Amino acid sequence: MKKPAAIIMLILGILITLPGLAALAGGAVASAVGTIQGDGYLTSGMSRFSVNSFALTSPRADAIGEDVPGRLPFDIGKLRLRAASVTPDKPVFIGIGPQADVEQYLSGVHHSELLNIRQQPFRADYRDVPGGNPAAPPTDQRFWTASASGSGQQELTWNIAPGTWEVVVMNADASQGVDVQLQAGFHSDLFQPAATGLLVGGIVALVIGIPLIIFGASGLGRHAAPAPAGPPSGGPPYGEPPYGGPATGAPGYPVPVTGAPPVPGAAPPSGPFAPVPGSPGYPARLFGELDPALSRWMWLVKWFLAIPHFILLFFLWFAFVITTIVAGFGILFTGRYPRALFDFNVGVMRWNWRVAFYAYAAVGTDLYPPFTLRRTNYPADFDVDYPERLSRGLVLVKWWLLSIPHLLVIAAFTNTTWRWRADNNFGGTTYVQETGPSLLGVLVLIAAVILLFTGRYQRPLFDFILGVNRWIYRVLAYTALMRDEYPPFRLDQGAAEPEGPGAAMPPAAAPPAGAP
Repeated sequence: MKKPAAIIMLILGILITLPGLAALAGGAVASAVGTIQGDGYLTSGMSRFSVNSFALTSPRADAIGEDVPGRLPFDIGKLRLRAASVTPDKPVFIGIGPQADVEQYLSGVHHSELLNIRQQPFRADYRDVPGGNPAAPPTDQRFWTASASGSGQQELTWNIAPGTWEVVVMNADASQGVDVQLQAGFHSDLFQPAATGLLVGGIVALVIGIPLIIFGASGLGRHAAPAPAGPPSGGPPYGEPPYGGPATGAPGYPVPVTGAPPVPGAAPPSGPFAPVPGSPGYPARLFGELDPALSRWMWLVKWFLAIPHFILLFFLWFAFVITTIVAGFGILFTGRYPRALFDFNVGVMRWNWRVAFYAYAAVGTDLYPPFTLRRTNYPADFDVDYPERLSRGLVLVKWWLLSIPHLLVIAAFTNTTWRWRADNNFGGTTYVQETGPSLLGVLVLIAAVILLFTGRYQRPLFDFILGVNRWIYRVLAYTALMRDEYPPFRLDQGAAEPEGPGAAMPPAAAPPAGAP
């Protein structure tokens, strides 16, 4: 498949699958709403509303359904309100009427308009309207479309109709001080038809969109696949420009050697990407070389310059999730990760690491990241060895159960919030506030501020930041089902991976014959 065709299929698949998933989620919610209550009503909890005025009114609302005919062959919706006075045996009144009539009745009357309701903890905000006493009890009025009054819990049910309406809660004798427990419920015959339509539409969209994503990702994965081992015909050997060594147009950027076999009698490899003898390696490898001439101030705007990458990566990560799920089923039934999807997913992680290295997770280079899934002569790189076979059983547990210890460690590095408890004097309640950057973000910010004032990026700090990122990407590769080897609990610091000789980067071998 040609690359433009693969890109078009991937884009179409994402644009179809995203709303399909939204429709499916909406259908599931609508279906749950339609069945969550035994009586067919979606009901809130009982909440206390207390005002020191003569009446409590609902917020002002625009007219609803002005263009809807008066009667339809189905129920648009029913509103059910339940009210009970906090004071035992005190009669309460609850009514719904035209807004104009309600405002005329309460004109010049001291009342409270409900503005907003907050949950956890519950809090109601009101607008106090000054005035005097009501001229007559609410039960004497004839404009109420629906009303209920009396001692104990009162219930009002109203078929929603076109117009502008207002809800009023008062003491039945129009006395001052309304203190009631209120509960609202809603029912509609449209829940089930809407749920069915959304579910069917979502399933159809997924049936169309997911195959497009798979075909598009497979096509791009084949284009992002490693080149055959050995130098191309007529080209320079691996490890020399443009396949290794200084990046074209970026003097001074060392890049990882691409896994060429060692030459007999040659000196051991050296330099920033030289392996550490005797150290075990992990088949997911992350590299990042610090730019020796970083700009002092450019890190302030890199996040803005990287916005095009962020937009593309949002869609690429969405496709990554879909292809990982599909690959999981492939592993479960065949024991193999489809090679084209593997190369695509590695390419997405590689692209993400280059942008992260540039913009926010290391700010280690000023060289703008390339828009490609393939390996390039960029000072940051990532690769994963392709596994010929994978465990069918581990695919069911490694991405969540076995990963929990690592995910806890990563959460400590990357969690974006710190939590503490703070007292809220209103009502004597207590709630939780959250703020603060992640540990990785703090380290990068410290390195950037030092760079701003000294013109130097502290190498020990850079090595530690690379170690944190290396841990994260190893776990990501494991949870994305790419390898069965459990990631080490080890912070391998520095620009290069600590591996045995000749394995600074995995060999760029062609896919084996018959690979999917």
